[in-house]
Amino acid sequence: MSKISFRSLRAQIPKQFVGKRNKFSRWLGVTVLKILGWRIEGKIPNLKRLIVIGAPHTSNWDFVLAMGTILGLNLRMRWMAKHTIFKPGITWFMEWLGGIPTDRNNPRMVVDHVARLAEKENGVIIGLTPEGTRKKVEKWKTGFLRIAKALDCPILMVGLHFPNKIITLGEVFYPSGDNDSDLITIKNYYEQFRGRHPSQF
Repeated sequence: MSKISFRSLRAQIPKQFVGKRNKFSRWLGVTVLKILGWRIEGKIPNLKRLIVIGAPHTSNWDFVLAMGTILGLNLRMRWMAKHTIFKPGITWFMEWLGGIPTDRNNPRMVVDHVARLAEKENGVIIGLTPEGTRKKVEKWKTGFLRIAKALDCPILMVGLHFPNKIITLGEVFYPSGDNDSDLITIKNYYEQFRGRHPSQF
């Protein structure tokens, strides 16, 4: 692992983003990342609201790494995923992890739901993948930019780099309002990272 311990990383988490998980949950997250040989670099900025995007998203392992990070750092974070993965019998577990099922056929409802959630909670982090799928896509979805605008908050860009097994809590991006231009800037930033299957990014 990195010279920076999980304990010191957790100490840097802004209090409005600290979760209420028990010691076992935190231990589980740390242990998963240690066994897989991954480490975390960077920090969570001290803001009231924050959108977190993670990329490249090219395999199911990305979800395991994301959950290990959330549990290990004890982040009070909500994350969005297509409603079809919230299967009967495990929906409670996915929601306990912070999952919010979303219907991509009704993006306006998703934005409104997240906006209401942010108004209700003291501090909120919403996480999602900008590609929207593990498969290669020509153009990323702009839903995360619309949510950032609705919440009036910046975007923390988190990168997964499989060659060195590093999760980078990277730069904070402030959307300009020009979605096409913003997508180009964000995609250029992610060129430095390599997913498990680079050809799918």
